Amino acid sequence: MTITALPGLEPEEQQPRPGSRAARRLIPLAADVVKDMATEYGVCLRPVGLRRTDLTTGKTEIIDVPCGATREDKCPPCAKRARRLRKVQIREGWHRADEPAPSPEPATEGQRALISLRAHLEHARDEAVRASLWDQLGEVDDAIREVEEAIAAEGLRGTVAPPHDKPTEPKRQRSTKRRQDAPDLPRQKVDPRTIGRIYTAPDGTEYRPSMWLTVTLDSYGPVRPDGSPVDPSTYDYRRAAWDAITFPRLLDRFWQNLRRCVGWNVQYAGCVEPQRRLAPHAHFAIRGTIPRAVLRQVAAATYHQVWWPRVDQPTCRPVWDADAETWCDGATGQPLTDWDSALDALDDEPAHVIRFGAQVRAEGVNADDRNVDRTIGYITKYVTKSAADCHQLTTDRQRDHLERFWRELRVTPCSERCANWLLYGIQPKNAHARLRPGNCKGRVHQRSTLGIGGRRILVSRDWSGKTLADHRYDARAWVKALLGVSDGDTATDPESPTPVAWELARPNDPDLPPMRHRLLRALAQRIQWRNAINAARDRAAQYEQQLTNGEEAHL
Repeated sequence: MTITALPGLEPEEQQPRPGSRAARRLIPLAADVVKDMATEYGVCLRPVGLRRTDLTTGKTEIIDVPCGATREDKCPPCAKRARRLRKVQIREGWHRADEPAPSPEPATEGQRALISLRAHLEHARDEAVRASLWDQLGEVDDAIREVEEAIAAEGLRGTVAPPHDKPTEPKRQRSTKRRQDAPDLPRQKVDPRTIGRIYTAPDGTEYRPSMWLTVTLDSYGPVRPDGSPVDPSTYDYRRAAWDAITFPRLLDRFWQNLRRCVGWNVQYAGCVEPQRRLAPHAHFAIRGTIPRAVLRQVAAATYHQVWWPRVDQPTCRPVWDADAETWCDGATGQPLTDWDSALDALDDEPAHVIRFGAQVRAEGVNADDRNVDRTIGYITKYVTKSAADCHQLTTDRQRDHLERFWRELRVTPCSERCANWLLYGIQPKNAHARLRPGNCKGRVHQRSTLGIGGRRILVSRDWSGKTLADHRYDARAWVKALLGVSDGDTATDPESPTPVAWELARPNDPDLPPMRHRLLRALAQRIQWRNAINAARDRAAQYEQQLTNGEEAHL
């Protein structure tokens, strides 16, 4: 029987009875409140306990360091901190007016003397090889190793020359001639400058604008607004999987072609993320300006060829032959084709060719534009999410599309050592018995990556002139300067610092406090820091206001 409320009378909201189970469920959990407050104040939820042991006194202490996760599903505070750091990195390098990377300092006389000695030893070694003086060769090699260690200790970067005992594998040569179905590109000598061009307005004002760019992949079939294909039977999932895996190589080729086309060292910083149709695309901030027609021309002429064995459908059922130590066909018992033989059998056609789609979007951005922060936020909006979580799946069509795409990714080879080659009758490079056909451990085959297994944040070498560690140091220095804190001289003798040993604390160590105790301790410290920073900001604002009032009174 259904009871209908009388007109004009609304049913009163039923409150749970005090002491009942429903009333108890409305009370927040203390553990959840601790995690929520830790997230609010930026405290790492999964701190790593490190044991610091003073080797002089034997005193040990547990120090918690942030886990450094870059994804929100692992640790939201650390992921938020990583995204904020990337935004600072993009902002500092986007509209630079000077070259970020200074030229190396000239070598000292001691360094030049060591290089000269290394050259004489190389000449002596060549003479010993020519004269077949094998008894002297070992002594010369030992002297070369000592000199190279001295060169490294002197402060020179890199190595003088490759080692003589390193085996050299013959490289396969492929034709570098451009494909006939790709338009030609103009090629200029690349100037080492990285800053953009200066423009002059009619009123004489000079400004140096920059750009942001979006590039996408080609179409694999018509899709609906939610990203699912109109006809799944004709959607080219195989090409979509190959394109997703090789997309980073296409981006590298694009920047190489762009620099050669415009004639200067173009710098970029951006992020790779999936579209609704699950195909990857990339957003980039570019320092300086490039004509949109040139960007479209370079994108249309850029391609990447994958010189691997061509495959169609996985038909082989491989088994490992322990006696012969090789993979064999389970149906015929014949050994599978090894990797070198499969490459020798290649003709002039690559296994796959990846290209950009026709959609290339580029816009100019000025340094004082109010949309700069919004654009940086747009570029980095998904950097803390896994690729599969960038777009919410709300329909069955989207879920089925993801399932079909992932099934194709699972059997698509990702590298020369991928176990999926066994499904196509080919042994991968350096094959062994631990391989699992169709179960490669590469990140591109995981459901959470959607084929984007490499770095999702792409920053050129001379973007800001700083590493992430440098940006972290700058942030700490800013906080210390605001609070008026100085590191001071903690070591009495800088030449002989206190020897310490670091090791990872084990979860069952008796001196490792429970996780909630550590979170509460870090939360209290972070609250104190935030209060101190807010107070310092208020003092600075009051001081600036006093200066402003004093200047106005003076005028």
